[in-house]
This record gives sequence, C-alpha cells and structure tokens, in this order.
Amino acid sequence: MENNELLQTVRSKAQGWLTDSYDAETRAAVQALLDKEDPTDLIEAFYKDLEFGTGGLRGIMGVGSNRMNIYTVGAATQGLSNYLKKEFADLGLIKVVIGHDCRNNSRKFAEISADIFSANGIKVYLFESLRPTPEMSYAIRKLGCQSGIILTASHNPKEYNGYKAYWDDGAQMISPHDKNTIAEVNKIRSAADIKFNGNKELIEIIGEEIDSAFINDLTTLSLSKESIQRHHDMKIVYTPIHGTGVKLIPRALAAFGFTNIIHVPEQDVVSGDFPTVVSPNPEEPAALAMAVAKAKETDAELVLASDPDADRVGAAVKNNEGEWVLLNGNQTALMFVYYLITRWKELGKIQGKEYIVKTIVTTETIKTIADRNGVGFYDVYTGFKWIANVMKQNEGKLKYIGGGEESYGFLCEDFVRDKDAVSACAVLAEIAAWAKDQGMSMYQLLQKIYVEYGFSKEKGISVVKKGKSGAEEIEAMMKHFRENPLKEIAGSKVILFHDYSTLKGFDYLENETLTLDMPVTSNVLQFFTEDGTKVSIRPSGTEPKIKFYCEVHSKVNSVDELPAADKAATEKIEAIKASLGI
Repeated sequence: MENNELLQTVRSKAQGWLTDSYDAETRAAVQALLDKEDPTDLIEAFYKDLEFGTGGLRGIMGVGSNRMNIYTVGAATQGLSNYLKKEFADLGLIKVVIGHDCRNNSRKFAEISADIFSANGIKVYLFESLRPTPEMSYAIRKLGCQSGIILTASHNPKEYNGYKAYWDDGAQMISPHDKNTIAEVNKIRSAADIKFNGNKELIEIIGEEIDSAFINDLTTLSLSKESIQRHHDMKIVYTPIHGTGVKLIPRALAAFGFTNIIHVPEQDVVSGDFPTVVSPNPEEPAALAMAVAKAKETDAELVLASDPDADRVGAAVKNNEGEWVLLNGNQTALMFVYYLITRWKELGKIQGKEYIVKTIVTTETIKTIADRNGVGFYDVYTGFKWIANVMKQNEGKLKYIGGGEESYGFLCEDFVRDKDAVSACAVLAEIAAWAKDQGMSMYQLLQKIYVEYGFSKEKGISVVKKGKSGAEEIEAMMKHFRENPLKEIAGSKVILFHDYSTLKGFDYLENETLTLDMPVTSNVLQFFTEDGTKVSIRPSGTEPKIKFYCEVHSKVNSVDELPAADKAATEKIEAIKASLGI
C-alpha cells in the first residue's frame, strides 16, 4: 500500500491522543476514527498540524491535530503565551484581548484561551459576548495590549472555526512573530504541555465601554455630514447574516445620522448554523437574497451586509433600470477610494503625504485614481495584515486615507488594523447620501468612475481541491504555471511576469529580469498582457482552493459605451479561462 508509511505515522499520532491528558469525549472520538476500516477520515484529521495562513489558524471542527478543537486552540494559545513571555520579558504585566464571533464553539474556545493566557500570568480582556473582528483590533490599541486573538472562521461554511492572532499594533501577526509563535506551538507535543487551569483574577470582562469608544471614534470618519442630514431617512436594508455585525453596525449607522435602517429579522438571529444561508459569505449572491427581497418589498435604496465576524462588507444597489445588482469587492473598493480622495481634496486635507493601499490581486484602477490625484500608492500581498504593515511603517510620517482588497474588505480608519465592515457600512451609506447630493445613484457613481478612470471588470475563479490529494494537485498546478509561464492570454501577448515566490519577474518588452520589492516571498504568480489584462494565480491560505484572478480593462468615452464594454469584458474573461485551462 502506497500510503502505508503515512498511515503508520497518522495512527501513531492519533494514539497519542488516547492518553489521560485528553478528555473522555475526545478519546472516544479518536478511538472511533482508529477503528474505522476506511482510514480516510483518520488521515484527514491527523496527517498534519493546523498552521497559520493568510488568516491565521482555520479548519474544520473535530478531533485531531488538523482540526479545530480545544487542544489545537489550546496549543496555539500556549505557544503564543510562551512567545509573548519571551518577547515582552521586561514588562511587568503582559495584556491580551480575546474576541469571538457567532460560530459554534467560538465562545468555548475563547473562554479556554482566556484560561490558558491567565494560567501563564497574562492579563486577559475578554469580550462579554460576540463582537466584530475590527473591534478586537481596536481594543488592542485602546487598552495598550501586546497581543489579541479572535475566534472566527470569517465567511467559511459552518463546519469551520478559526483563530486569528494579532500583535501590539492591532494587526494580524506577520514575520517574524507568526513564525516564532508557530515554532513555540510546534514545541507543544501533547495536551499535558498546555496550562488549562486559569487564574480568574487575571480575566476582565469588557463590553459596552469599548463599544461606545469604538463607535465614537468611527464617527470622526464622516466627511459629508450635511449630505447625511439631508438624506438621513433614506431606506437602508442591513443584514449581519447571523453574525456579530448585529451588535454594532446598526448602531454605527445611527451614530453617523441614518434614521431608517431596515432589518432582516430572520438573519438578525445569532447562530453558528447560519440557518437561512448555505454560505454566510457576502461574496455569494444567495447570502444577500433575503436582504435584496426586503429592499424590493420596502423600496429601499441600499443593501448592506457583513460576514459572521463583520470584517467583510457586501452591498447591493439599483441599476438605471431599477433592478438590484450586487457590487463586488473591487467595485466597492473603487467607490471608497474615489469618494475618500475626492472629499479629502474638497476639504483641503490632501497635503502631499497621503496614501492608499491595495492588494496585488485587487483592481489596478485604484492605482490610476491615486496616481492622477497625487496620492501615494502601495501594492501589497493578499491579507489585510500586509495593508496594516504599510500603516505601521508609515505611522507618524504619512497619512493613511484608506486601503482595501477585492475580497470585500476595506478599512477607512487608522485606529483599527484589520478590514472593518462596521466603518465600511457606515461610510458606504454616507457615499450613497453624498451621491444623492450630486444627483446620482450609487450605480451611476460607479459608472462615472469608469468613464473618468477607465472601465475594468474582474472575475475571481476558485478551483476547489480538498484534502491531502487536493493540496498536492494545487502544488502541481502552481509548479506547472511557474515552470511554463504563459506567453499569451486570450490572444494578447504577455509583457510582464511576476513570481513572488522568488521575488523575480521578467519584462518581455525590455527582455530583462526584475527584482520585486516585497517584504517576504509568497506563492503568487502574475501575468500582465499588452491589452492591459492582469491574471493572478495563488493557492488560498485559508481554504482548499487555488484562486485565479482575472482583470480586463478598456477605455470608455461615455456612460452609453459601458454596456458594450461590459459585454466585451465578459467574453474576454471566458477566453482567459480557456487560456488557463480552467
């Protein structure tokens, strides 16, 4: 049997979970896996340890080293505790914040983590109940903490949970801290190494005082108060899709001055089972279906949605025919950047030290807007921790305007260091009010941006490959594209190739090798063609997927040319898929 050696390793690892260090329920579940004739589930549960990716620790809940459970969460927390005690040895008291979302076991994992931190002599601020991820990031800075964690699997299906670790700047950990923490986690060989018996004196429950401070600080982002006053009663439908947004987003909208927020009552129900949706992901049209139906019923002007941990924002608007259309993450990012730069200029806030950040797989039109308006621009890797890294490097020197990524994340404020659907919802509503003052709908504002800065259409394609065999297939696909770079895509010559795993590129026009200026390597490939097409390829850091990002551009002279440009772009993307063999 080809996998005999793997199976022996896995069985040995699983048997280590049958000791008295593990609770009876866990031992019984592991024994059941060992007793099964088909070893597939056993292998999937134990063939590797969960690792930090672009979104931290994330996996399916269940027993095993490759699953989310009290022991993998415990090992992560013990490892992080050990690292914090080394890194901040000179501090009298190390402090951390713990937050969690609506998912099954999230509260349990949060409380166990609080016990472990406190057992290690670390002061814990534990939110009283579920809270948005960005509020946890805010609390780290507000309370002067050295770290923080949030238990969430973001927009993943209900079987998943996750664990994101943050540093003292309020951002998700990057090198060296992520690697050093993992090294400490890897030293923990069994549950016996984890200090589960907490010190209640070191655990402080927090809630309303942080909520109030956070909302108050968010209101300072408002750039068009008069527009809101004129259109305060416009109808806005909001859904938290069963998640943490229900706690703060309606409150933030009210604090900005909006008085007509329409709820989707069935989706205000907090539940880790996400009973009204197949996937609680605002990128999925089905997740917004109930909110759009409510908007039609109430003749609303804007639909807003947040994912379970309220860091991603989804939106729907009416087109020129009065039909509801969903905005994608690139489109909302364009609107944010256009609006923020426009208003900053009008208010005299552009002084030559301002900047915008996007990720390398997000639309290039953002760079065009920044460049034309004399605003600094940064391109970073996927994952908001890289946007936060630029913010950290520029703190006190340059002024952050905003930053976003195509995966429905945007951050308007510098006092949070992760994407924020709380501020994003409030500012999107403000943009709608401001657009009304200009005699435009949100849809017409997007059209105006396309005419002024060029039309772009983006399409993300995910190819799912599950389990160990899937991971091997994804690795083989990346190897193929890396070793056999595309020479043309959809009939257009490739003029530029970037391989971020080596930080090398090749300019085919100049026939020269390039060095890519990035802080670390990353398993991403990019191709740019003569006609402005960009294709990016990367394995997901949090899901069993390989992702292809296609982006096409064209110039339009008027709104009337947009339908034809959109049709041509759709056909172009189909041709790109054929070129990629997907």
